[in-house]
Amino acid sequence: MFRPQIKVLDCTVRDGGLINQWQFNDDFVRKVFIALSQAGVDYMEIGYKSSEKYFSRNENGAWKFCSEDDLKRIVGGFEKTMKLSAMADIGRIDYEDIPKKSESVIDMIRVASYVKEVDKAISLAHHCMEKGYETTINLMAVSKVLEKDLDDALEDLAKSNVPVIYLVDSFGAMYSEQVHYLAKKYFAALPGKELGIHTHNNQQLAFSNTIDGIIAGINRLDATIYGMGRGAGNCPLELLLSFLKNPKFDIRPVIEIIQEIFIPMKAKVEWGYHIPYMITGILNEHPRSGMKIMSAKKLPDLRQYYEDLRDGTPLE
Repeated sequence: MFRPQIKVLDCTVRDGGLINQWQFNDDFVRKVFIALSQAGVDYMEIGYKSSEKYFSRNENGAWKFCSEDDLKRIVGGFEKTMKLSAMADIGRIDYEDIPKKSESVIDMIRVASYVKEVDKAISLAHHCMEKGYETTINLMAVSKVLEKDLDDALEDLAKSNVPVIYLVDSFGAMYSEQVHYLAKKYFAALPGKELGIHTHNNQQLAFSNTIDGIIAGINRLDATIYGMGRGAGNCPLELLLSFLKNPKFDIRPVIEIIQEIFIPMKAKVEWGYHIPYMITGILNEHPRSGMKIMSAKKLPDLRQYYEDLRDGTPLE
């Protein structure tokens, strides 16, 4: 698959930080930055952009905040051949805490929003655009949204100036048919805008669903090194780069850093396909209960867990 307009964004540090509260040291983040730059990846999403009054640095690492001082410690001294991105959640960043693009290392801010808050997402994205940033809106958890509510949100997005909208499989619940159906719906509702796709691996479909997004015409693709991400993780970057057959991508730096850092890390910090995440995926539920099980290091009766989650019984 070769399509020159395709752009790849790696969100290893941002999505992977959800499993350890972004407690990555500078050496780790710097090595990821260098490997991705050498691999020819278009964007590195280095973390969240959050206001510090809403979170504690005692509990969250630097990449929950992406301050300019933290960013410059990582990229300072390197020729910047790859763009940097940060994600902003509605209600977790104040407008005044977003510097002008001319004063920032960040190139793009992606606004994450549920459908019910799309008006706030558009306002924040427009604010970021006025400050000079590339901007996207990532509509989360659309597998749980009523069709009319999604249609209304897409209608609002169509009227906005935001150029890129992401189709997000937050719960790893989607199959090929849903990816194609939603991509067709998004393209029809959002003329003139680019689409992106962000997938999770609860049912071992993150890579294949990303491929289906490409087939459907989506050109903005998310992935993570070794699939590292919240819960079951994401589309593995090393698989995606190999599939794209674009000579600008070089998989070798990614393979090297996987062997050096990610394989040893996975023995200590768990992510990837596991039955609790599979169960949340097939039931189209948030993976938080699966993450609670995995963090306890002791599996419950998995059949009972499935039945309780299916029936809406809270996990004790």
